[in-house]
Order: sequence, then C-alpha cells, then structure tokens
Amino acid sequence: MKYLCLVYSEEEKLEAMPESEFAAFSDEHVTVDEELKKSGHSIVAEALQPVHTATTVRIRDGMLSTTDGPFAETKEHLLGFYLIEARDLNEAIQVAAKIPVARLGSIEVRPIWELREHAPRARRR
Repeated sequence: MKYLCLVYSEEEKLEAMPESEFAAFSDEHVTVDEELKKSGHSIVAEALQPVHTATTVRIRDGMLSTTDGPFAETKEHLLGFYLIEARDLNEAIQVAAKIPVARLGSIEVRPIWELREHAPRARRR
C-alpha cells in the first residue's frame, strides 16, 4: 500500500541552523532516502521551495482566485514529501520515523487513495 509522508516544520528553524549543520541535516535526508530506496520503501521524495513561493488556488462560483502563500496561518509549513510503499500503517509509521525532520517538526502519514482503483465520493462530516 502507498502512503504519503508529508514533512512539516518551521522554516525559521532550518534557516537558523549554521551552514555546516544544515548541510549535514540535508545530507542525512539524502542518506535516508537512499536507504528507503534500497529497502523498497521509497517511491519518490522531494523538498519544496520556501513557503513564500507558494500560491493557493481556489475556484468559487466559477471564478478563479489566487492568494500568495499557503492556505493556513501556521508556524509549521509543508516542506516536502516522501511517497512510500509499506505493508500497513505500522510499517509506514516506522519508515516515517526515520525522516530527520521528525526531530524538528512532524511527519503526517496518510494512505494514498488510488484513483484508478476507487472512484472517491464526496463525503460530508
């Protein structure tokens, strides 16, 4: 089963790291991704550009609107993602725990809804 591991943290924490510490932290992510590829868990992993480069798109009453930045006001922002393969949620959590940013922020683990296999229906809560 596929899981998306959404990587969240405060950009300011990363920006505050000394250059050598940030380089080592970045290298650690590359190493983890290489290990996850070798184990068959990693499908793709990418970092995102800083949050100030984001644009939020909405369609309301047929009209397009865009807003600079992310949708929500929060300290932690989406910094990147890992798309992984795991037997179940427990294994996906163990894989996500290896992602270095988990020490600074959080990793949201969410199962992928395979669109080709399921036609999702709108749900109201």
